[in-house]
Amino acid sequence: MSRAPLGVALLVVAIVSGCTGGPGSPSDGGTRASLGWHDELTGAADLLDVATTVAPISSIARNIGGARIRLRGIIPDATNSHTFEPTPSDAQTLAKADLIVVNGLHLEQPTLDLAEASKRPETPIKQLGDDTITPQQWLYDFSFPQSKGDPNPHLWMNPRYALRYAELMRDWLSQADPTNADYYAANFTTYAERLDALDAAIRKLTPSVPPENRKLLTYHDSWAYWAREYGFTVIGAVQASDFSDPSPQEVAHLIEQIRAEKVPAVFGSEVFPSPVLEQIARESGARFIDALRDDEPPGAQNSAEHTYLGMMKRDMIVMFEALGGRTDAFEALEVTDTYRP
Repeated sequence: MSRAPLGVALLVVAIVSGCTGGPGSPSDGGTRASLGWHDELTGAADLLDVATTVAPISSIARNIGGARIRLRGIIPDATNSHTFEPTPSDAQTLAKADLIVVNGLHLEQPTLDLAEASKRPETPIKQLGDDTITPQQWLYDFSFPQSKGDPNPHLWMNPRYALRYAELMRDWLSQADPTNADYYAANFTTYAERLDALDAAIRKLTPSVPPENRKLLTYHDSWAYWAREYGFTVIGAVQASDFSDPSPQEVAHLIEQIRAEKVPAVFGSEVFPSPVLEQIARESGARFIDALRDDEPPGAQNSAEHTYLGMMKRDMIVMFEALGGRTDAFEALEVTDTYRP
């Protein structure tokens, strides 16, 4: 693919993305807006057209691709990615993509099927989860039972796996656009430092959470890989494998389990309200925290905090405070985009 000179490329992406501010530099004090992942893919040769799926993956892609790509996240923020059905307009977007990146592990099957049917023959489809862990490392749990054959796909909630996602993005963007390989590599190096800082903060503050409190009961079962990494235990999830509410018998069992294990807090989703989980917390005596996110970064689109790192920072502060731990190392984390202009 031919490339326009850098100055032209930057001008084009600024117009297409509709940002009110330019990318700025990684050291601009954390106030710059993000280019986000809502570009209109054109199929033109000036920039690489990249289609992704859920917002955390899109945010990682932006930090590696920076201003040298047009980026479109197919699955809207705060949409249930497990049940999302793409539209005909999504097919048109996928047909213009030079590279399609999905999470994989059976998360976005309708979107993946549409991509296979709509894409140009030369456009690769890359699956992050399948290139990050082996089937022997897959986790099956409350919402993703092994009997159904679909592993828990939420690898990105583990910052070590998010680092692998960023590494894969670097490699795939470089393969599709060798001219900008050095740019993608430099962006990866900077972004990796932020992910390492997040990982280090979690490891530093985990000992501040009393061992008996390192238990998670959540609405959506998206914390399995995070818990395995940092020594927490997921004792249950309210959302069933068919995304329905639990039965009265299951609710009663969860209430008894919370009481028996003295779980201090249960965590709902800020994106998907759950009156049932609130009831479970109330009747068990646990604190109800309705503020965790796994696929919608905080803030408005293109705002400085609307990033994967912004989502994880907020989640860690909410979780550790509720479980009796410290949050100071999280407060200091930088969450704005790191890509170079």
